[in-house]
Amino acid sequence: MRMVKTGLLNAFPRRVINIHPALLPAFPGLQSWKQALDYGAKITGCTVHFVDAGMDTGPIIAQEAVPVLEDDTPETLHARIQVAEHALYPRVLQLIADGRLNIDGRRVRVVGE
Repeated sequence: MRMVKTGLLNAFPRRVINIHPALLPAFPGLQSWKQALDYGAKITGCTVHFVDAGMDTGPIIAQEAVPVLEDDTPETLHARIQVAEHALYPRVLQLIADGRLNIDGRRVRVVGE
């Protein structure tokens, strides 16, 4: 995993986003779907967030829950999370393009919801 350099973040404040395969702040970093299984989580999912200098610590824009099934393997859970990611990411991009996000510190609100 590579971290975004501070210079880029300073040049484009609140313009760099990331999609992460977990419901942050739980399970940051790599292989979060495996972390969720190892921990015994019943629900995981994905998060779109603004990138800051930390690892998966920026303000959360949107999240989508994915249940952890009894017979899940890391591969099956990861595949279901990816389906949720592929639906969530374009919705967030549209909110950004439409100027519908209001950012106040760590809180991100969707205007009109």
